[in-house]
Amino acid sequence: MDDNVKKYIEAQSSPQKEICRKLREIIVRWFPEISEEMKWGVPSYGKGKYYVVALKDHVNLGFSLKGLSKDEIALFDGTGKKTGHIKIHSLDEVDVESVVKLLKMVNDKG
Repeated sequence: MDDNVKKYIEAQSSPQKEICRKLREIIVRWFPEISEEMKWGVPSYGKGKYYVVALKDHVNLGFSLKGLSKDEIALFDGTGKKTGHIKIHSLDEVDVESVVKLLKMVNDKG
């Protein structure tokens, strides 16, 4: 784990800390060669394909929208032209199958 990413995750309050850990675990399990760095002040993966940001009452798992269709973009929250996200408020909301499906979709298009 990148030292700065580790510091970022460990500095978070619960449940954001545990959610960030779980999302990172999923990303690196499915993409073991993926790059990991701090970018835009948050953990970023795959040269900006994904990011994880802990907010006051939830965590956003963000995705690059590059190459996605309108229907695929509609799967995400947010109004950005380049990124979308899903909001996760508790560890119980982390649906591994759904997260992996989105990760793979973005990875295949980006």
